[in-house]
Amino acid sequence: MNRKILFPVIILTLINFTNQAQDIKKGDVFIQNAHVLTITDGVKENTDVWVRNGIIHKIGSQLRVPNDIVVIDARGKFLMPGIIDAHSHVALEAINEASSPITAEVKMGDVIDPFDIGIYRALAGGTTISHAMHGSANAIGGQNITLKHRYGTFNPDDLVMKEAPRTIKFALGENPTRVHGRGKNLQPRSRMGVEAVIRNGFEEAIQYKQTWEAWNKAKNQKNNRQVPPTFSSRLETLLDILEGEIIIHCHSYRADEIYMLIQVCKDYGVDKIVFSHVNEGFKVAPELANNTMGASVFSDWWAYKFEVYYSTAYNAAILTKNGVITSINSDSAELIRHLYHEAAKTQRYGGLSDEEALALITINPARQLGIDQWVGSIEEGKQGDLVLFDKHPLSIYAIPEMTWVDGIKYFDRKEDKTDQRLKVDPEETLEPMFLHADHVNCMSNVDFFFTGFGRNLFEHNH
Repeated sequence: MNRKILFPVIILTLINFTNQAQDIKKGDVFIQNAHVLTITDGVKENTDVWVRNGIIHKIGSQLRVPNDIVVIDARGKFLMPGIIDAHSHVALEAINEASSPITAEVKMGDVIDPFDIGIYRALAGGTTISHAMHGSANAIGGQNITLKHRYGTFNPDDLVMKEAPRTIKFALGENPTRVHGRGKNLQPRSRMGVEAVIRNGFEEAIQYKQTWEAWNKAKNQKNNRQVPPTFSSRLETLLDILEGEIIIHCHSYRADEIYMLIQVCKDYGVDKIVFSHVNEGFKVAPELANNTMGASVFSDWWAYKFEVYYSTAYNAAILTKNGVITSINSDSAELIRHLYHEAAKTQRYGGLSDEEALALITINPARQLGIDQWVGSIEEGKQGDLVLFDKHPLSIYAIPEMTWVDGIKYFDRKEDKTDQRLKVDPEETLEPMFLHADHVNCMSNVDFFFTGFGRNLFEHNH
């Protein structure tokens, strides 16, 4: 093989792919005669939805469109907004920077894997947006990133939803105490230690701000010999939280800890917080409704570790009825494929209406992520993220047939290629009975501190 000839060809090919990836593709599509589940404006029967250049241009009946546009006959089928997962780890691999109780400086946006087959599988389940989160090893973890599932790109930046606000991961309870207290004999070793870590972090950020203000005030004064403060990305991030520029998404289970962090946030004037998992949220529903941006819960997962033994499948319904902005999330590369089934469970456990149940996986997670201006419902002017079902999506028999992001079709069941499923290992156990997705995902790559070589190495060095 003549490597001198081949190597420049490869480089030029990659450069071309990169240049092409810089422009986010927007599409045109006309979906005709569907049952349109708008989420915010009821159900529109036999209705057309016209997406032009990635944006929902018109909604109505017997619309006239250009001859060259793709027309989808959706008679008898159900069109809904793309499903949004407010707590996911799809397109990520190592998600825990478990080296310190506070790692606010790290960013999940720097480690996106655009080739993750989980993105395609999510699209096959109608999920068009996911919140790619840091893990729960730290009291204050890394910064998350909101992704649009534009599968097939070579450029990780193409997956980023540019309009989405910044978010960060917090965690309460056993995870940070196990990793740092038991694993490294550091604070936090107890639940009250978790609160102390968060308060101390906020106090240090306030002092950091005051130090810089004093420096900026004095730097132009005559005979000033002060040395400028040391820049800290960690403290800059904590300061952005205090100033309302970042939304907290906090891993939580117990009601006492949820209430604790609500009080901490009140003390520091922080009102942009969403609680994740929230298994005992039903105990503090009024407090969540009055003081937070909502709760993102599991439909019926609990009892997979000690602090999660007390829960109920009625949690989402109780929170909803108490005015909490509630969503149902996956925290799992498998569950993200059928969040519409998870939403349907709230009709069995709590009797939610169709609109309330579907809001749990569309407009409500959009509100929690600060992106409801652009997605989460079928409205003119919003982005063309849509999924077409053969039956009502809350039916156990419903199957997603097509999924669009920005008006581009990224999944079509009839065109689904066999080779897009080859990465499935028939002998792989996706969800072992002794592990829950919280351990597989939120706590991935922290077993280093507790098992095998990592534990032995840690004990030898300490």
